[in-house]
Amino acid sequence: MSSTTDGDRLPLTGRAAVVTGASRGIGLEIARALHRGGARVVMPGRDMAALGAAARELGGGRTATAIELDLGETRDVQRAATEARAWIGGAPDILVNNAAMFFVSAAHETSVDDFERAIAVNLVSHFALVRAFLGEMRARASGHVVTIGSLADHTPLPGNAAYAAGKYGLRGLHEVLREELRGSGVRATLVSPDRVDTGIWAGAQPPEWERVRSRDEMITAADVAEAVLFALIRPASVNVDEIRLSRS
Repeated sequence: MSSTTDGDRLPLTGRAAVVTGASRGIGLEIARALHRGGARVVMPGRDMAALGAAARELGGGRTATAIELDLGETRDVQRAATEARAWIGGAPDILVNNAAMFFVSAAHETSVDDFERAIAVNLVSHFALVRAFLGEMRARASGHVVTIGSLADHTPLPGNAAYAAGKYGLRGLHEVLREELRGSGVRATLVSPDRVDTGIWAGAQPPEWERVRSRDEMITAADVAEAVLFALIRPASVNVDEIRLSRS
C-alpha cells in the first residue's frame, strides 16, 4: 500500500476554487488545471448541460460542481455565491473571474441595451463575486483573486467598444484590489492574453483587425490556464501582479 507524503501532495491540495465561464474555452481549461493541481472546483454559469459534463469530467461529487448562474443578473450572482460557499464550506481559496460576453460592433451600431448587458457580465458580475468572497478572505488572511483580462484591456481595436470598456474596467478594478490587498495575505493577479484559440472567433474577424490571423497562430486556452496555475502556486509571500501572454 502506497502512502502520500507532503512532497507528493499536489500544489493546490486542500484548496477550493470558483471559476466562472468554465463550460468551454479558457474557463474550462483553467478548471481542469486547478483540478489537476488538487483543488476542488465550483463552476457557475448558464449552460448547465456543458457545465454538468465538465463537473463529471473532473470527478463530480466532492471534487467539482456546477451552479446555474446568469452573470448579467446581480441577484443571481449573490445567490450563486451563497450556493458556492455552502458547497465549499466558506469562501473559496481561489476566485477566477473569467466569464465574458464578446461581440464585435462599431460604437454607433451598438445598442445601449447590448452595451449595458456586456458591462454587467464582463465587469459588474466580477465585482459582485469579489465583494461576495473578499471579506472572508481578508478575515482569514488568505485567498487569491485572479482576473482574466485580455489584449483588449490595454489595446484599443475597432468594433470593440463594449468588450474593451469592460476589460479596461477589470484592469482598473484589479489594480485597485492589488493596492488594497497588499500585506493582507490575499493576493490578486491579472492575466491578460492576446488572442486565444477559442470558439469566439467563429465569424468574428472584422477586416479592420489586421492582427487577427488564422486560429492556429493564436495561443491556446491551455496556455492561459498554465499561466494562472503558475501565479497560484507561487510562495504565499510572492504576488504575481500581472501576466501578459502573446504568441512567441
